[in-house]
This record gives sequence, structure tokens and C-alpha cells, in this order.
Amino acid sequence: MIYFFGKPTGILYAVKTKKKIDPSIQEKLVWIFGNQKLINKRFIEGNFIGPRATMITPWSTNAVEITQNMDIEGVSRIEMFFFKNPEEEFDPMLYEVYNGLDQSIFDIDIYPEPMVNITDIEAYNQKEGLALSKQEIIYLEGLSKNLGRPLTDSEVFGFSQVNSEHCRHKIFNGRFIIDGTELEESLFQMIKRTSKKNPNSIVSAYKDNVAF
Repeated sequence: MIYFFGKPTGILYAVKTKKKIDPSIQEKLVWIFGNQKLINKRFIEGNFIGPRATMITPWSTNAVEITQNMDIEGVSRIEMFFFKNPEEEFDPMLYEVYNGLDQSIFDIDIYPEPMVNITDIEAYNQKEGLALSKQEIIYLEGLSKNLGRPLTDSEVFGFSQVNSEHCRHKIFNGRFIIDGTELEESLFQMIKRTSKKNPNSIVSAYKDNVAF
């Protein structure tokens, strides 16, 4: 069930729960939302801007965790919705316009596609733009032969991600050879040398693929 708190012409908080909330829980939620009262309606009229059903916001994750710390059981999602003025703009990548808020705003009618067996890894690599090298394709074909079955689309795609340059730095960490002469440092070592010589306010540089 979804409960609505707030003002229909301002900010609304939609709370999805697995069970009916009693007055004591309602009082806690009112406090969490800055004394925004419960609206005793299952449907709120008007146009609102809110997050897509398929995208649980970080704000929602934190809000749900707060309810758990307050011993409020059964809350699975909380999202903010804003009353939309006609001229108001929004980011369609993150939000959408709802013509009224009802009990189905968090319903997701998307189901995973069935698993696909990949019999031609090279063709699948080209089709999906996985950037697998020839050596990697040969390795996967040999793995498929050893397993005695075709690899699935998720297995091939997953391999392309974890074995990518972004994750492994195969090129950046590889031997750097110019005109037949191997340099003392790889490209990645040269990049790291910059932060070593000029640490400034760097706390951690290039550990576990991150720097800050």
C-alpha cells in the first residue's frame, strides 16, 4: 500500500509499505517529513514530477534506512514528488511527469529477457560493441569448448566488462615500446608519477581504480 504525506500543491512524500500503518507509525512518519500530514486518499489529482518507478533514488534508500532505525517495519520505498507548474523543466533521464499519483506509481512492468546462448562469439562481439580482442575471443571459444556448451550472453558480456581496459588497464599497464625500445615506465606508471611528484591534497591515488 502507498501512503501520501504533504501538500497536493507542493511536495508529496509517497511511502510504500507492506502492511497498514497504525497511528503510532503515522506519527513517526509525520515527524520524519517535517510535520507533513497524512493525506487520507489513495489517489492524488494533479500533475507531478517524480522519479521513474525503475529508479530508486539515493534519497529513498536513506529515508528507508531512517525508518528502519526508528523501528518502523514494512517500509520498502519512500520517494518525493513535486507538483508540476506548466513552465517547470525537469530532467527526463531521471524523472517523469505523473498525471495523478495512485497505488501503481512504483509498479514495474519490465521483465528480464530470456537467456541467449552465444554460438558465434565474434559476431556477438561486433553486434554488441563489446570490444573483445581476437585473443579474448579465442579464449572464450576455448572455454566454451571445455565446458561443452555455448556461453550465455550474460557470461560473454560480463567477461567483456571485468576484462576491459577500464577494469584491468591492460594497455596502460602494458610494456611501453617506442621504435623498438622499451621504456622504463608504462603509461599508467607515468600517470602515477605525476601524483607522486605533486601530491598537493591527494589522499589516495589510483588504489583500487580510484583517486581522490
